[in-house]
Amino acid sequence: MKYRIAAASAAASLAATALLTGCGSSDDDGSGGRAAAGPVSLTYWAWAPGLDKVADIWNEGEGKKAGIRVTVKKQASGDDLVTKIITAAKAHKAPDLVQAEYQALPTLVSNDVLADISKVAGDAEKEFAAGVWQQTTLGSDALYALPQDSGPLMFYYRQDLFEKYGLSVPATWDEFAETARALKKKAPDKDLTTFSSNDSGLFAGLAQQAGARWWTPSGDTWKVAIDDPATRKVADFWGKLVEEGAIDNQPMYTPAWNKALNTGKQIAWVSAVWAPGTLTTAAPDTAGKWAMAPLPQWKAGQNATGSWGGSSTAVTNDSAHPEAAATFAKWLNTDPAALAALVKESGIYPAATAAQTGGALAKPPAYFSNQPDFYTTAAEIAKGTAPAAWGPNVNVAYSSFKDNFAAAAKDRAPFGPALAEMQEATVADLKKQGFGVSE
Repeated sequence: MKYRIAAASAAASLAATALLTGCGSSDDDGSGGRAAAGPVSLTYWAWAPGLDKVADIWNEGEGKKAGIRVTVKKQASGDDLVTKIITAAKAHKAPDLVQAEYQALPTLVSNDVLADISKVAGDAEKEFAAGVWQQTTLGSDALYALPQDSGPLMFYYRQDLFEKYGLSVPATWDEFAETARALKKKAPDKDLTTFSSNDSGLFAGLAQQAGARWWTPSGDTWKVAIDDPATRKVADFWGKLVEEGAIDNQPMYTPAWNKALNTGKQIAWVSAVWAPGTLTTAAPDTAGKWAMAPLPQWKAGQNATGSWGGSSTAVTNDSAHPEAAATFAKWLNTDPAALAALVKESGIYPAATAAQTGGALAKPPAYFSNQPDFYTTAAEIAKGTAPAAWGPNVNVAYSSFKDNFAAAAKDRAPFGPALAEMQEATVADLKKQGFGVSE
């Protein structure tokens, strides 16, 4: 399946007015020494900390044997990097490799930035959960990146306070709602959790768990189904809890939210596998009092979860050495030594299933020292990662979510209209860019 190349994507529109810093210099042309003879030299744009140390392992080992040297160039993350890489690609000065978030891949592919590396790395599929691998193929026969890290959703709760108030860990979303209501009756000053309108990625992951596929490519068109039954079910569920006051309606990652976690005003959090790092900073006084469990299910007995975050390693069409770049990308994300180094140096949760337990993840996070099986439990949860369907204007959908859901949450109003606005804004933007759209 091929993706239609529009005149400009949402990120490319931003890139049109951006200044490309450093991409025109002779020592940072991203070409990997394309004019030079001798060993291959590759440039890798990435933001994860410590990736240069992981690349050094390659350079002194397999890379030295193969005559392939990789230099990591630290970049900003998120939309900033997407803008910069598209601008560089338009000038044919993109690097050989780039760290790309999963939701950015369709934007990069539709702008003809990424190479198909399936011939070199396609056999790595067995190393990853199906739902994670699918995000790098975009549902096609091509392979546009290798999964690097993932963020399966889980349920975190204050074990001591659940016991104090006689609460059981919810196995289903219906039980989750009843738990929120029961807590309010027993302790009106406390909340089970909050609905945060500034976390588009969390909402997207919850929709994925319910079976949503927001964007689906079909030939020269995109089907947009953000306001679909699965997502409406999720929006209505959370909207109802907010409307009745069963949970809080304040955004996350604020001083007030940190205080609520640290003092026990909020006693649970739907988050991803990386949550221990956040809790360490947000709620330092509660270390050892939290526990992690699978995400509540829509039907009892299921094992499905969504993703919140995660990135991949992609090869660009500007690389003069795509096979060498793909070989490094495959090593980086499947080799045991590389994966152990990624955990140690970059602090990631590897997408490769073999590295999700034992080795560098043999012990639980220090914050969860009371839960020795943290990573074995996480690995079982990760197996049920649902497919995610991204499109070329995720940034527009996310921006609409923040605007419209913020207003609804603040007013404790129904979430249905906000979801409809999100659908309409996404469709309108795709049409404006020149994409064919079906709803």
